[in-house]
Amino acid sequence: VQLQAFGGGLVQAGGSLRLSCAASGRTFSTTTWFRQTPGKEREFVAAIDWSGSRIYYADSMKGRLTISRDNAKSTVYLQMNSLKPEDTAVYYCAADYRSMRLESVKDVGQYAYWGKGTLVTVSS
Repeated sequence: VQLQAFGGGLVQAGGSLRLSCAASGRTFSTTTWFRQTPGKEREFVAAIDWSGSRIYYADSMKGRLTISRDNAKSTVYLQMNSLKPEDTAVYYCAADYRSMRLESVKDVGQYAYWGKGTLVTVSS
């Protein structure tokens, strides 16, 4: 089982990006995006369950994010709008077969599968 995150890039402040997390033929109960900057811990961004009915967002980015999924393509998307320079980070997707509540989805230790990160750079 592999996860592949892509869609990062360079964007100006106020711009948008859509990240994708593709699973190799498996559908996970929970798929989550985290981000990390040098010297800091990995930070929760957004999570979605298998049905798409349970969605969580980080308070710091709420209102600027939309997470969605296409189970037919085994892909989860993260639409990020109104990007700020402080959103610059490597974004990782993680997944697990278990359904999780909010307290658990924020915990990096809960995930069995991780994709390689994709770099998002927001210029001022």
